[in-house]
Amino acid sequence: MFESLKKKIGKFKKSVDEIIRTQEKEEEKITTKETTPKKTLSKKPVKDIKAKDKIKSIIVNQEVIINEKSIEKPLWELEMALLESDVAMDVAEEIINTIQTDLIGTKRKVRKKSENIVEEALEDALLKVVSVNPLDFDKVINAAEKPVHIAFIGVNGTGKTTTIAKIADRLKKQNHSVVIAAADTFRAGAIDQIEHHAKKLGIKIIKHQQGADPAAVAYDSVEYAKARHIDVVLTDTAGRMHTNTNLMDQLKKICRITPPNLIIFVDEAIAGNDAVERATLFNKTVPFDGSILTKIDADAKGGAAISIAHATSKPILFLGTGQEYTDLEKFNPDWLIKRLLTT
Repeated sequence: MFESLKKKIGKFKKSVDEIIRTQEKEEEKITTKETTPKKTLSKKPVKDIKAKDKIKSIIVNQEVIINEKSIEKPLWELEMALLESDVAMDVAEEIINTIQTDLIGTKRKVRKKSENIVEEALEDALLKVVSVNPLDFDKVINAAEKPVHIAFIGVNGTGKTTTIAKIADRLKKQNHSVVIAAADTFRAGAIDQIEHHAKKLGIKIIKHQQGADPAAVAYDSVEYAKARHIDVVLTDTAGRMHTNTNLMDQLKKICRITPPNLIIFVDEAIAGNDAVERATLFNKTVPFDGSILTKIDADAKGGAAISIAHATSKPILFLGTGQEYTDLEKFNPDWLIKRLLTT
């Protein structure tokens, strides 16, 4: 998972450490030179305040100041690595700017490892872009008036239907009653697919014939839940691109007739920048509350996981880590950062 990006981040940490060590040796030489008594009658005052600070840091505080020039090249290389790993450009720039701000002017003790300083700067930068408007899915479910209506949106082939089944299984294990609305009446076989999962999980499904009005399916499902005191309605909508006007109008109709408590965008992590772009465009057309990234276990780059929250200003709620119903990881920024920084 994220192996490609992890290696590049590890290379950056090592590179900065080596550069700072070299800087330390050079500044020790300067310090020795500046502090060696000269055979002159008088000394000229040191005019360069920065040089003065360096000398003071080395002699008095036994510290080395990290300067901009020393880390310019590795920062550029890291930015290129982030872009190659499908991190969105504005996200990559923000990460680099945060690292730069955190590192430049930082002091560290002479002969002490700099990896901790660099790792803290990386952690700070990554947390800044992935920790967006946190939303706790479980708390929303527990606190909201029942039934809670959740609509799932996204494009075809990204694992949306399987993700709904995973969420249903998770809710059921938390003692919530669930009904699934088979509102994808557009795609052939979509109703059969979600019905297959519902039967395996022992969950009621509300369906109409193929081609029926999906808003009617969602409405009937919510009414069914109200009548039987069911806690949660999970609505499976047709996969679509934001450019498909008819299907987007259907989606807007569902949200208008039976307003969801949560709208969740689902896409696959391996889609990289495409997933980020789709999320951004969907969010403009039908604003959602959070996203779920599937196939995270197959994602070597990690770009979508880093970028999607920042691009949409909406949090990642879950990560799909496999094909089993239990392969659903509640998103925790620290979980992601730990995997990216552990080499």
